[in-house]
Amino acid sequence: MPDPKDPLDINALSERMEPLSPAEIEQFLARVRAQGRSLTAAEQYALFGPRSESDPQLKEETTKEEVTERAAAYLDATQLAKLQHNFFPELGDSMSLPAPRLVQGLIIDFDDTLAYLTRPQDELWAAGAQAAEAYMRSTGMELPADFWQQIIEARRFAEEKSEEEREEHIADDALSFLLQFVGYPVSKMDRAVLRQAVDIFYAPEMTAWALQPGVLTALQALQAANYKLALIVNYNCDRVFQRTVDYLGIRPYFDLVLTSAAVEYRKPDVRIFTLALERWNALPYEIVVVGDSLRHDIQGGLELGALTVQSLWATSNQVTFDNQQLAQQVSADAQIEDWHTLPALIQDWAQP
Repeated sequence: MPDPKDPLDINALSERMEPLSPAEIEQFLARVRAQGRSLTAAEQYALFGPRSESDPQLKEETTKEEVTERAAAYLDATQLAKLQHNFFPELGDSMSLPAPRLVQGLIIDFDDTLAYLTRPQDELWAAGAQAAEAYMRSTGMELPADFWQQIIEARRFAEEKSEEEREEHIADDALSFLLQFVGYPVSKMDRAVLRQAVDIFYAPEMTAWALQPGVLTALQALQAANYKLALIVNYNCDRVFQRTVDYLGIRPYFDLVLTSAAVEYRKPDVRIFTLALERWNALPYEIVVVGDSLRHDIQGGLELGALTVQSLWATSNQVTFDNQQLAQQVSADAQIEDWHTLPALIQDWAQP
């Protein structure tokens, strides 16, 4: 019996019925498409009549090609050895592709890994803050006495908040917030003056960096071996750090120079490392993260799924303390005591 609830019941398409008009056919097909199904053979017959013998699909369905089973081709030892040596001999031996390396690139930390300060940090901050205060006063800004000390405290507070929240607090914003805190009217703030004051504050520090022994030789060796190199650092003023890289003359060795100030999130957040992987179209296990901090560099690299190398030379008091606290939980894949040993280590890891 036909199903009265089914508007597409095939019994309703009996051959004894009058042929459907083109409009009725289109309405029926629309309902079929709405139900998400194909026409059955009976429905096609009811709608369009018998299929023509000239229909190529019908011929394909009814034509059977006789296929003769071929005998298996057995290879002797010599033929098999040739195929194993070069499966496409017509391309020649020169076209053989080398096995891919297991290491494609390195992500390297900067402060106390690649470079170190030649003067005490407190001395550099004091000199920069005093110069920044003098400049701001020269533009007509009315500031509290010894404002330079508050500039230092604002930077220290911003860095502590950045570390706690894993989100970078930008240097320009920290100075702006400080001025608002001491009651300086926002309406009187000149963004160009604030920007210049930040640059002056950081200037002594920028020129006090020096490369660790053996860095240039190692970078040259890694670059000559066609490894991709990225310099990624937690730093709250991107333009100052970029100038530092140029001041040291190391930009030609790096495919990417990235600060947390440019993206607002900090190591060990894996997102900052992932930017290098996306640029290189590389997988985490093809990358080596090099740094002095177990918290920022090594832990971040391990969470990413990369290989890690910890540098063991002198570092800041804070990193030394953090490393002692994390020594039982975080461990690098390798440690180096000088830069000269890094290229050979990477070469060993890169061998398939």
